[in-house]
Amino acid sequence: MKLIHQIARIPLFQGLDRRHYDELAMIVTDQTFQKGESIFGEEDEGTGFYVVISGRVKIFKLSPEGKEQILHIFGPGEPFGEVAVFTGRRFPASAEALEETRAFFFARKEFMDLIRRDPSLALNMLAVLSQRLRRFSGLIENLSLKEVPGRLAAYLLYFQEEKKGGEKLLLEISKTQLASLLGTIPETLSRILARMNRENFIDSTGPRQIRILNRKALEELAGGERKLA
Repeated sequence: MKLIHQIARIPLFQGLDRRHYDELAMIVTDQTFQKGESIFGEEDEGTGFYVVISGRVKIFKLSPEGKEQILHIFGPGEPFGEVAVFTGRRFPASAEALEETRAFFFARKEFMDLIRRDPSLALNMLAVLSQRLRRFSGLIENLSLKEVPGRLAAYLLYFQEEKKGGEKLLLEISKTQLASLLGTIPETLSRILARMNRENFIDSTGPRQIRILNRKALEELAGGERKLA
């Protein structure tokens, strides 16, 4: 019963009938990963998808030179690896636990059998995938069109809205991981944070604590209407 309630709270499956939750509970595998443990690697066979129940997972790619580019960081309630369900192909990126993480795994074959019997199961997934596509579009825009200060400003604004926070933000990742997510290096990120502090855009009060002082300036920086001095 507890497992069914946990599945019902996952946004991907909210609003389904009770029988759907019973069927999903029959095929789910409850898995735990330690900090730094690989969940799957790029080009591994896409045998199914995961949903984070607790902890955090980073999705990343490695360049031929070994440079890491973080694509996403997922937390509780968020699915990852779902491309494998619909395409039947290999995982397009790697996944690693950023901390001790519990995740539900849904095997592709069993999940697709459920969808074939009742296509309504797929409707929620399509909505989540469309949101994911918009996030990918934003990432591509940030990495290709914006300079690093604009990327950082856009991330801080996005993080504030995503967490429904006020002026004070507590970053959930290290500055090294944030630099990778923004497509830069930690030294460059530190210099930009220092400049934002000097111009009173933000107040970085700790290793991961940031207080937004001038949201309008960050919006202009993210939109390319302003540059750091």
